Amino acid sequence: MRSDLPPARQIWDVVEPIAASIYFAPEAHRAYQELGFDGPSRVMRGIEFPDMLAYFTSRGACLGDKVSGHLVAASFGVFKRPMVVAAVEEGWKRTDGPSILAARERGATGLLRRVLGDEPEGLAWATGVLQRMAEAGPAEGRYLHSGLLSLGYPGDPMGDFWRAADLVREHRGDSHIAAWIDADLDATEVGLLTDPWRNQPLKTWVRSRGWSEEELDAGCDRLRSRGLLDGDELTPAGRDLREQIESATDDMERRVVDAMGDDAGPLFTLLDGWSDHVVAAGGYPGRVMWPA
Repeated sequence: MRSDLPPARQIWDVVEPIAASIYFAPEAHRAYQELGFDGPSRVMRGIEFPDMLAYFTSRGACLGDKVSGHLVAASFGVFKRPMVVAAVEEGWKRTDGPSILAARERGATGLLRRVLGDEPEGLAWATGVLQRMAEAGPAEGRYLHSGLLSLGYPGDPMGDFWRAADLVREHRGDSHIAAWIDADLDATEVGLLTDPWRNQPLKTWVRSRGWSEEELDAGCDRLRSRGLLDGDELTPAGRDLREQIESATDDMERRVVDAMGDDAGPLFTLLDGWSDHVVAAGGYPGRVMWPA
């Protein structure tokens, strides 16, 4: 964990591999296959990447049974809308909300139990702190966070821990979407800015969001016209804007941060170690890439 990061980003750093391991867990892929979905889309360095039909349907199911792909696309924010709409429409031909939510929970808790044990020391305490954080964060305008709130807690130790982590994760995600919308960026543009901000080549991770080469090129042209890109590199104004978006996100997580109180340091230490275990077991591709 990067100790030089603002506390709001440290939260993301230690929570992300735990909450988002659901998208790479072999246990989840097998559970979705039982419902008629395909297996992982690819396997790289032993990590199973998600089938996109199952991904969009399972993550979006907290928004309602047979929820529209348009609502899922709006809530996820950064994906190409027609791709999401088509994926969700096909997904609902294969399953229903309660079934895929149950499969998602089994997959997430199955991986975490395999990696961390059934009830690792500190689990109940960490769950309580994360629940306090999730309850402190305002839910207004936060759709995925609110969708998860509507599900309640599973009622078992690992399930409650994972749900609390997912609530905290999606709260920041919802805040982040609000921040880049306020910066007058569209979904293509924010992805294009994020890759070089994270010291990756332009058009790297953003490609996973469904955009064609033509759409990415058009987004680059729009960013260049605003003085945010110079060739394939961020201009100082572009880097400043992308950092302002992250700082605005941090500001919107202030109540979540404050809810940790004196538990912040011990929580970061505990979850940092658990996140390392999840990554080492192939449950998540790697730790968050923050710019230096």
